[in-house]
Amino acid sequence: MFLSVILVPAIPGPSERLLRPKEVCRRLGISYSTLSRWVREGRIRAIRTAGGKYRVPESEVRRIAEGLPISREVRAVVYTRVSSSDQKGDLERQVQYLTQYCSSKGYRVVDVLSDVASGLKTDRRGLLKLFDYVVNRQVDVVVVTYRDRLTRFGFEYLEHFFNQYGVRIEVAFGEEPKDAYQELVEDLIEIVTSFAGKLYGLRSHKKKRLVEGFKKLLEEVEKSG
Repeated sequence: MFLSVILVPAIPGPSERLLRPKEVCRRLGISYSTLSRWVREGRIRAIRTAGGKYRVPESEVRRIAEGLPISREVRAVVYTRVSSSDQKGDLERQVQYLTQYCSSKGYRVVDVLSDVASGLKTDRRGLLKLFDYVVNRQVDVVVVTYRDRLTRFGFEYLEHFFNQYGVRIEVAFGEEPKDAYQELVEDLIEIVTSFAGKLYGLRSHKKKRLVEGFKKLLEEVEKSG
C-alpha cells in the first residue's frame, strides 16, 4: 500500500486534475517514501477517490514546486559486477566501498544491484533492474567502481541514455585495474566465439578451429609478454 495513513475524502474543484503518486514523485523529484511522509505531516494534500485510490490535486504539486524550498536528496543506486562466481569476495568489496563512498558524498542509497556475468551480456538481471530505476526517474546517480562494471563496450551510449532521464554515472576509481587481464581475455574469447558462430554456424568445425586458434594465440602472447 502506498500510503499507510487514512485520509478523509475531499472533493477537488470541478476542473482539478488528480495526479497519481508516481507522477507526483516524478514532477517534484522526490521518492515515494518522501511523498508518503509529506502527506502524513500535512505538507501536501492527498485525496481518496471513490475507488479507494490515492491522488494528489495538480494545484498541490504546483504549490510545492513553486512556493516551498525543497531539499533535493541525491538518490543513488550502487551497481557492482564480477564475471564469475569465484570472485564473490571482490563483489563484496565493491559493495562495501561504494556504500561508504555514497555515505561520504551524502547520497541516499536506493538499492545495491549486483551481477555475476560478463560485461558483454545485456540481459543481466541487475542491469535490467537498473534500467527500470532510470526510466522511472527513481535515481539521480549510478555509482560504479570502474566503467567496465556497467559494460565492456558502449559506455558512452549508456551514459547518454541515462542523461536523457537526468541520471549521471559516477565512476569511483576511473580506469580499469591492470589485474583485470583474465576477465578481458574471457571477454575477447566470447566475442570471437560469437562472431565465429555467425560466420560458420554454431556447430561448425571451422568455428571450433578458429576459437581454439585464438585461444592458443592469446596463450603465446601471454608467455612472450
